[in-house]
Amino acid sequence: MAIGGSGAPWAAHMEELVLVRHGESLGNVADAKARDRGEARLELDTRDPDTPLSERGEQQALVLARHVAGTSPRPDVVLSSPYARAAMTARIVAGALDLEPLLDERLRERDLGIFDGLTGLGIREHHPEEAERRARLGKFYYRPPGGESWTDVALRVRDVLRDLAQLYADQRVWVFTHQAVIMSFRLALEGLDEATLLDVDRTQPLANCSLTRYRREGQVLELAAFADTAYLDTSEVETTHEDTAAEASDRSATHDHELRPGLHHELHHELHGERTT
Repeated sequence: MAIGGSGAPWAAHMEELVLVRHGESLGNVADAKARDRGEARLELDTRDPDTPLSERGEQQALVLARHVAGTSPRPDVVLSSPYARAAMTARIVAGALDLEPLLDERLRERDLGIFDGLTGLGIREHHPEEAERRARLGKFYYRPPGGESWTDVALRVRDVLRDLAQLYADQRVWVFTHQAVIMSFRLALEGLDEATLLDVDRTQPLANCSLTRYRREGQVLELAAFADTAYLDTSEVETTHEDTAAEASDRSATHDHELRPGLHHELHHELHGERTT
């Protein structure tokens, strides 16, 4: 169990912490197209930090804004990653509450370094030695050249949590961010080990505009809901998420048979779960 895990008592000064994944982005759409076409690179003309929401992503954010505005208690403070897709989602929701999101670069998505913009197939074609190194080290500890590992992201998240606990005691805090960051919050708050965290990542989709909620119970923040989209599932706007690793494996079963078993779909799951999330 990690130090500060098992509910991270020092984080329990907050009354509630809600982690929101951004709405569907143009990067999510480009990734799905690249996957379906078996392409090595996403067709995007923006930097990762500048990739905005898709039209459907904006609609997802609007549904969430109406949902939050119509419920009680409301958030006291809204924080966001500065990346466009997260900040746009945060501003739409916060605007319905007469709040202004506070941007914090520590909430940005994991940096994929030289893998940015590539699919799993693209990595195998352009950086086969790194694909093999990643397979040896595992997703949790592997750091692509110029990028970050999951543990690097976890260090940022632990730092954020300490600030939140000090600055927003007894308040309800909403954080708009990305998939790898939300999973790192789970690591820090629940003291999950590598195997458990990666099993959750492999088997449970984290949908766009989903809510992961922690509530104070005694001296700890307890997980109340993970990747909840109930409010969106009952709307007219489609719920969207990337394939889990198991789903990606099924999709890739008829492609790239020369690849090491399991490597291609794991790489693809990692990239479309982070480059565009």
